[in-house]
Amino acid sequence: MALPKEFHEIAGRVNNWGRWGADDEIGTLNLVTAQVVRGAAAEVRTGRRVPLALPLHQDGVQTGMIPGRVNPLHVMVQINQELFGPGTVACSDDVVTMGLQAGTHWDALTHVSHSGKLYNGQPAHTVTAHGGAEFGGIDKARHIVSRGVLLDVAGARGTHRLAGGRAVTPEDLEAAEEFGGVRVRSGDIVLVRTGQVQVYLAGDRHGYGHPSPGLSVRCPEWFHARDVAAVANDTLTFEIFPPEIEDLWLPVHALDLVEMGMPQGQNWNLEELSTACGEERRYAFLLSATPEPFAGATGSPVAPVAIL
Repeated sequence: MALPKEFHEIAGRVNNWGRWGADDEIGTLNLVTAQVVRGAAAEVRTGRRVPLALPLHQDGVQTGMIPGRVNPLHVMVQINQELFGPGTVACSDDVVTMGLQAGTHWDALTHVSHSGKLYNGQPAHTVTAHGGAEFGGIDKARHIVSRGVLLDVAGARGTHRLAGGRAVTPEDLEAAEEFGGVRVRSGDIVLVRTGQVQVYLAGDRHGYGHPSPGLSVRCPEWFHARDVAAVANDTLTFEIFPPEIEDLWLPVHALDLVEMGMPQGQNWNLEELSTACGEERRYAFLLSATPEPFAGATGSPVAPVAIL
């Protein structure tokens, strides 16, 4: 089924192809300038550090809904092995097999395509079985460090968690700005809290994924207008699931990644950060969130840390 006219109209309004050159592979991360990073560093006042990643283990967020996206399988390959003879230093070593987007992660710009195209008009067939992403892989995002802004939508709406199937709208984002006394500016990384990760933390993996609150198809225009560098949230699907427009699956992915060239992150645990921001009465901070540089990968685990 072809994408509807409504989608293409929004795509035309948020499209960034050629904005940073025909060969650009990092999209809106170009907005994170040295000046932006200096401003982000100035947000550090107490040095309070808040980790935002979920633990990686076999009982992770994946349920088998997406083929091949397996939770981490961790095995030991040597345990206290004396490699150079009795009485020498002993080593332990281990191996992990996992989907790169299985836990807290960033999606690379090549994670989705539509109409045969990737970001900047690159052909979708440049993602291959053997080489992965020839263009725009996650390894191109070598440093994601900027001012982070928590938009606590659940808090702004007076609830601990948005209901499953609730679309987060631009009006919600602006209400969260007002709630936090902050305004999103160019080069920021926006973290949108819905509270949905509480479902997973309570032990319900299936309920975590479906039904889920998430970003509305209207949000990419808001992010584009504010020149946001990247967006992450605390859900499995990032956008509302099931979709708000019948039979229009993953439109926010396509608008963010393909049209805007804006990285997006999922499965971020924003609960402790919400508490910390509330206690300190400020919702902006330095955010360090550089992905693991898997060459040619369409996504990567990340262990983000907010520093207040």
